[in-house]
Amino acid sequence: MCLPGHQKLTLTQGDALIVVDVQNDFLPSGSLAVPQGDEVVPALNRYLTAFIRRGLPIIVTRDWHPPNHCSFQPYGGPWPPHCVAGSEGAAFAPALELPVSSILITLKGTQPEQDAYSAFDGTELDARLRAQGVGRLFVGGLATDYCVLCTVKDGLKAGYAVVLLQDAIRAVNVRPGDGERAEAEMIRQGAIPIRLEMLAA
Repeated sequence: MCLPGHQKLTLTQGDALIVVDVQNDFLPSGSLAVPQGDEVVPALNRYLTAFIRRGLPIIVTRDWHPPNHCSFQPYGGPWPPHCVAGSEGAAFAPALELPVSSILITLKGTQPEQDAYSAFDGTELDARLRAQGVGRLFVGGLATDYCVLCTVKDGLKAGYAVVLLQDAIRAVNVRPGDGERAEAEMIRQGAIPIRLEMLAA
């Protein structure tokens, strides 16, 4: 589903912004760098401004792994060690303009034996959203083909309307085209793709 013509999408009560894993280890100099991952930051800052201006909920997720996490290559996983709890690599991107007083932080992947790509996996995110009357999620961040993909799919499964912020996502692309395939899958499952200029002022 796409927005027809030049129709604008208006933010309203019941909307929430989910910023997925914009952490140092996923930026170009990080241990698990997402190509052009830093490019999501300026776009996300503009979405953050729009949500702050309307007093709408903002959820920021972060990988928060123990040093022996199962996703790490030394322990049989596919990835180099990244986003170890309390490390500089796990910190949010410095240029990300987070309103500390008004965000909810969701930690994921905190157990050594359990991986968690989705912000809903092993967290209280669903309960938090429902407690605030949220029915529509605006999702951006890193990376398109893993944590964004899984968060969007789980959000749709849980019954939320989901809006995919196409100008605020970037892909790992372990295989060429993974990001494009992930975007197509999210849209096929019901996510609405938008860019910032499609938001009503």
